[in-house]
Amino acid sequence: MKIAIVYDSNSGNTKMLAEAIKEEVNPDQLIYFGKPDECIDADLYIVGSWTQKGNCTPKISKFLQGLKNKKIVYFGTAGYGGSVDYYKNLVERVKVNIDDSNEFIDWYYCQGKMPISVRSRYEKMIKEHPEDKKLEVSLENFDAALSHPDADDLNSLKSWIKKILEDGF
Repeated sequence: MKIAIVYDSNSGNTKMLAEAIKEEVNPDQLIYFGKPDECIDADLYIVGSWTQKGNCTPKISKFLQGLKNKKIVYFGTAGYGGSVDYYKNLVERVKVNIDDSNEFIDWYYCQGKMPISVRSRYEKMIKEHPEDKKLEVSLENFDAALSHPDADDLNSLKSWIKKILEDGF
């Protein structure tokens, strides 16, 4: 069994998840760990991305589109968190990039901290539109995301991937 962990990380959140997954994979089975590369040939692809404009990054999109007749599990981070329905919508957008010849096994999402520039943008927008209560919610979400991925996120992730690997996917 050959396993590849492929990820794209912007602020380090997704890399943190990838490293936690790596701890659960048998080193004898792990043939690749890193950025997308067209030359990877594995039985199972564990693919992760941060959320960019409501989807995976273009690098991960292109990588997923190139996979045929493979088994895929997906993990991701998103600045907005706390809603399983939101994460389900994100994974459906990611799945559009996956050819029907592949077997999509499962997915995992958690919240991830965002760059401080995002908070600055929200603050500026609130000053310009003080009546917009959605902006206040966005600012509160930003602050809540600062602690993520946290220990609970990583423990859940490890349990998730361990079960997939034990079940023989």
